[in-house]
Amino acid sequence: MSAPDIQAAAARKALTAGPDAAGQRLDQFLAAALAPDLSRSRVQSLIRVGRVTVGAATVREPKHRLSGGEEIVIEQPEPEPAAPVAEDIPLSVLHEDSDLIVIDKPSGLVVHPGAGNPSGTLVNALIHHCGDSLSGIGGVKRPGIVHRLDKDTSGVMVVAKTDTAHRGLSEAFADHGRDGELERAYLAFVWGEPELATGRIDAPLGRAGADRTLRAVVPPGRPDARHAVTRYKVLEHFGPGRPAFVSLVECRLETGRTHQIRVHMAHIGHPLLADPAYGRAFATKVNRLPPRAAALVKGLGRQALHAALLAFRHPGTGDTMRFETPLPADLAELRDALKRWV
Repeated sequence: MSAPDIQAAAARKALTAGPDAAGQRLDQFLAAALAPDLSRSRVQSLIRVGRVTVGAATVREPKHRLSGGEEIVIEQPEPEPAAPVAEDIPLSVLHEDSDLIVIDKPSGLVVHPGAGNPSGTLVNALIHHCGDSLSGIGGVKRPGIVHRLDKDTSGVMVVAKTDTAHRGLSEAFADHGRDGELERAYLAFVWGEPELATGRIDAPLGRAGADRTLRAVVPPGRPDARHAVTRYKVLEHFGPGRPAFVSLVECRLETGRTHQIRVHMAHIGHPLLADPAYGRAFATKVNRLPPRAAALVKGLGRQALHAALLAFRHPGTGDTMRFETPLPADLAELRDALKRWV
């Protein structure tokens, strides 16, 4: 690819693709031309929301093939100040420096403000804790947010405090650890025992019917299908016989889709305990647990999922950062009750 001619305004960049750009994907061309300021994942998101024109025509498909010689204009919204108010919500801080902060998120805490959750979120807590130091790239509602955990999933999260750190971490999460610089592991209590002690679930995810908040395994050719891969390993078995009635499973992500672990484990017939969305068909199984374990599952009020491990390369120092957290009290108590079941 020949060096593009870039004329940059505050939030608008005009580029001319050289003849040798013919046949190249639009997102690849822009990511290479604008590195390191914009990651490929950020470029793709700007394309999808209509912020990129090719030859004066808006293009919304990242894999659009260039002909060579076109003028390409990309508009990037300026980083916005955090609009949510600061709230003194306690945080369990595992690590903090000038670039980032790592926390152990409790279950029940929403990550960022949204419909039905205008306040009381992790973002509100971070604004109180970090002041004005959060990255603005995430926008008004999501300052510093690089990745998410579901409201009712507990565990390790990293948040960027500078735009440079945000870009570096976003690139690592977009790559999903394929370069070996990101590692994520979750602990899940699931119904039953998978036939294989270790396995790899490769099944695309898309919307589950009319409900925009839920996901399902869908045919690969469906327009909303997104590549999704989960690797799992059975760590413990619970129950008086085999196959086990309940298993503790470690899940590692090769992709990061909404509700991925919950949908994938349900897809292979082993939904998470107390999962109200994807484990309804197994809800009556709780009555076959020992009384103490049954009471704990009924009282969880959330899916039995914990983000136990997060490792990444520090975007500022280059050092490998590794954080592990034990099961929170509710899941640790459940595990202890299940271990007593013989």
